[in-house]
Amino acid sequence: MEQVRFIFWELLKILGVSFLSLLAVKGVASLKVSENHVLVSRLARARVFLYAVVLAMAVFGAWNFGYDIAAEVYYRSSLSDTQHTSAAKNYLNALQAVQLRPGALRYWQALESAKFALGQWASVVNDAPAMERVAGRELDEVDSYRVAVSLYYLGRYDEGLRITERLIRQNRLYLPPLILEGHILIAQKQYGEAERRLVSVLNVLPTDQLAVEGLAHAYFLEGNRRQALKVLEDTSRLPFPVQARQRFEALKGLYGQ
Repeated sequence: MEQVRFIFWELLKILGVSFLSLLAVKGVASLKVSENHVLVSRLARARVFLYAVVLAMAVFGAWNFGYDIAAEVYYRSSLSDTQHTSAAKNYLNALQAVQLRPGALRYWQALESAKFALGQWASVVNDAPAMERVAGRELDEVDSYRVAVSLYYLGRYDEGLRITERLIRQNRLYLPPLILEGHILIAQKQYGEAERRLVSVLNVLPTDQLAVEGLAHAYFLEGNRRQALKVLEDTSRLPFPVQARQRFEALKGLYGQ
């Protein structure tokens, strides 16, 4: 749908500029004066100037459309690269799109997603104010969550908590901030608070791997090894994928030592 909308607006702009250029050319061509040689000479020079103005407008319009299309091509390439090629190429394509059209929020979102995949946490955080200026508002929950995770990896826990608390207030059904908040509280050694957050998640979504691992880890760090093992053992009754089960078995081996 987004691609159809982009094509529609670009075609509309091209048709608009073409129509205005045609009207301008016809208007210049229709200029006439009497047989006064002085006026005829002046009109000839004026026509040359006006044609040059029309040509400049057409060239500028074509240049502008070219930038729009090039930016969109880079943007689309960055999305396809996410699935088919390297994260580095994805990043370069998204960066080109932003450089060509820095006022397009979706290009910034593609760039931040690529930076996040590459672990460029500081860059994701530093770009947040620029994204807010482009958006003209606070970042949405997905973009804000990406910034909060980056702050967590940077060890800036209090800043990350401010974002997760805002996201939780705005939408209690959006679970990722609640899970992240649990992990931040574990890092701050607030194990009881972390356990309450993660239990509330598992009451809604008992098959969330990050919540399970976080809860078990909180119990273990608190010194409650038995409860940590119980959390992992209870997963046997739930439909987790093979990789998650392998991870749980590895943790049981670690906590059971």
